[in-house]
Amino acid sequence: MKICIFGAGAMGGWIGGLLARQGIDVTLIARGPHLDAMQRNGLTVRMNGEEFVTHPRVTSDPREAGPQDYVFIGLKAHSVPPVAEQMLPLLRDDTAVITASNGIPWWYFYKLPGPWENHRLETVDPGGKQWDVLRPERAIGCVLWPAAEVIEPGIVRHEYGDRVSLGEPDGTRSERAEALGKALTAAGLKAPVRPNVRNEIWMKLWGNLSLNPVSALTLSTLEDLTRDPGTRGVIRQMMVEAQAVGESLGVRFAMNVDARIKAAEEVGAHRTSMLQDLERGRPMEIDALVGVVAELGRLVELPTPTIDTVYHLAVRRAREAGTYPG
Repeated sequence: MKICIFGAGAMGGWIGGLLARQGIDVTLIARGPHLDAMQRNGLTVRMNGEEFVTHPRVTSDPREAGPQDYVFIGLKAHSVPPVAEQMLPLLRDDTAVITASNGIPWWYFYKLPGPWENHRLETVDPGGKQWDVLRPERAIGCVLWPAAEVIEPGIVRHEYGDRVSLGEPDGTRSERAEALGKALTAAGLKAPVRPNVRNEIWMKLWGNLSLNPVSALTLSTLEDLTRDPGTRGVIRQMMVEAQAVGESLGVRFAMNVDARIKAAEEVGAHRTSMLQDLERGRPMEIDALVGVVAELGRLVELPTPTIDTVYHLAVRRAREAGTYPG
């Protein structure tokens, strides 16, 4: 089994390190000081109070890796369309592409029965670049629940979580998804193959689309956002609007809005990824997490006024900070 992690930063590096430790043929595609450090010293992973070093193939050039069985995309959603064609040397017709970015994936309507089957989402895939280059028949859905951080070049620290859910767009338990799930499980992860991965995509998105932009606008932690009646009310209304959109597309939510907010509150004084990106001057995932839900609302003809308002405010905040990639 050959697996390439395209974008081996925090999460991609952590997963790649775990797989390489199990003897899987892993290639990490990275750049900058992180790439240089891994090429010199290998990849160091710190987790559960321990540390280990692996030496997978590390490069910035996909042509050096050649065709793969699986390509795991570890980039943020807005970073993928500009580099999609760079992945072509990694792809055979039967190569599986694991889409692990936050938000609604570009292939969302592929093999989804109904009036919008094969509809393309402009917000997350401008011009259909990923659809045309990566091709939806290659896609396996993936929801990453853990968190990790590159604490210095070549060193990744796992923070929490071990579930990496997988799922085919058509809901089948395919041989390729099962084989990947077994490899991830052997590496120490929980990797269930879901019959409807879209439900889990929405469960994670439900929190990201509301908590992330409001945290960036207010510079607040999850604990502060959810305990303040004003921001909690905004977050709750965004979730209510998103739930209506998701359910109109056939999604089933495993808990109610207030339980989801409570779960976020229990995380404590956590700074969301969007707030961290703002503070560090990095591009923010506004379109993949918020703008796409507004686009879906227009598609199914449901109003999303609170989502729209927060979206435009977050875009303005990002533009002023020079961190809006859209």
